Amino acid sequence: MTETGPSRTEEFHAPPLRRLRYFHGQMLGARDFQREQEYHREKLRLRMRCLLGYGVVCGLHVEPVPRDEHDCPPDDPAEESARPERSTQEGGAEGGTEPERTRRRAKVRITPGLAVDCEGNEVVVRGGCEIDLWKALPPHERDTDTVWIGVEYAERPVEPTRAVYNDACADTSDCEFGWTEECYTVRVTGCEPPVDERCDTCCEPCEHTVLWLARIDCVDWYEPVRRDLIHMNVRRPFGRHLPTVITGVNWIHGHTYTIDEAKDLLGTLDPDGGLVVRFSADVRSDTLRPGVVELQVIEGGSGRNASTWYMGGTFADPDLESDESDECDEFTQEFRYRQTTRETLQDGDRVLITVRAAFLLDRCCRPVDGTHVGGRVPLIRTGSTLSAEYGGDCCDLPPSGIGPWTSGTGAGGDVFESWFFVKER
Repeated sequence: MTETGPSRTEEFHAPPLRRLRYFHGQMLGARDFQREQEYHREKLRLRMRCLLGYGVVCGLHVEPVPRDEHDCPPDDPAEESARPERSTQEGGAEGGTEPERTRRRAKVRITPGLAVDCEGNEVVVRGGCEIDLWKALPPHERDTDTVWIGVEYAERPVEPTRAVYNDACADTSDCEFGWTEECYTVRVTGCEPPVDERCDTCCEPCEHTVLWLARIDCVDWYEPVRRDLIHMNVRRPFGRHLPTVITGVNWIHGHTYTIDEAKDLLGTLDPDGGLVVRFSADVRSDTLRPGVVELQVIEGGSGRNASTWYMGGTFADPDLESDESDECDEFTQEFRYRQTTRETLQDGDRVLITVRAAFLLDRCCRPVDGTHVGGRVPLIRTGSTLSAEYGGDCCDLPPSGIGPWTSGTGAGGDVFESWFFVKER
């Protein structure tokens, strides 16, 4: 028989599933009941991980802790300078001193919520918790002003109980913990966490079980954390796969441009111009083919209108990244598409931009999730949605409350549609 590689069953990330078989006169010990518990727990983790996925289910927002009454600075600057000094604590230089006002105040709060880690364990934060970032940060990582904060599943024994008798085959104490409490541990790091690049989160084991919730930039350890410096878009939404989405474009959806501005935007006369679309992850460059992006002009203005014509264009050379594992594969996180014909836009025209995202594939050969929900994909130049330009001030954030907006509904594929208007000065 010809030998083959390991089967899919042997590669599957799951321990042998053995359940207790009862029979009359059977002698059962603590080990048997522990293994029976583990059997049911592993079955639950297996269903959760393979059928549903992992990530943040709800809540677990990271919020700043406001300055308390003891942190209020004095009204008189002279009083501030006259305050006594004290010995440095919590990581300060030995033997040094620092003013009393430099008590560390960089704190955040994690709101109650539920998440599932990559092994299928449920992480429940019931009442929320407050974290002192300096104390939670490992001492060897305190030379940074950017930190990441997350939670990790943990267990701890509780409720000590006196044993009726000792185990004859092992040393046991007079008291044993009668219960195991499932809890969580807060993790804070100054090193950028690795990204889960697995295409199949069901069969392949994960290496990092921390669920990262936010990145905090420009941390001032002696001042309260500002809300605008907390970026929660690093968290993973719950699901089996993290879809690639459109995170930015270089035009304002629904905006009105002059004819000259539209020409500059479309790259009509400038070879370095063109419409730019940016993605959240790598996209296969060989899927950037003719027909994926389409520019359609709907004529407006006085007189006869509503005629349409297609504007010719092409992809500019994207910023390609070669994958070392396969030299034939090249990837990019954005593309530029510019007009190549000399048709002239007129006053009142509307330029309709269509990106057929179902034909754009990511590293795992899954389609880009391209639905342009509400027309709120951010502008690349500013990183804002410019809601005042389209749709008013409502819905600045997606339904999850975590921004900025991106394309996608979680279903994958679909068509990204956008437009802008042209008007003479």
